Amino acid sequence: MTGQIKELDVVAILEDIPSNGLTQGETGTIVFDFGDGVYLVEFSDNLGQTYALLELRSNQLLPLHHVERAKIPA
Repeated sequence: MTGQIKELDVVAILEDIPSNGLTQGETGTIVFDFGDGVYLVEFSDNLGQTYALLELRSNQLLPLHHVERAKIPA
């Protein structure tokens, strides 16, 4: 997965990380790419307050993206 994730990408975690109170599926933002598939990921609430900031490997992350679809005529 190296090279597919870049800074400011939104990602979901693929596993629970109990030591940080995170559960599979929570979303965060890549804030730094250390290289070699290691990223600093920030997890924040709806008010923008950070509740976790940790280094994760690419195999622990699922990059999320939005794909615009053509509108279906009514």
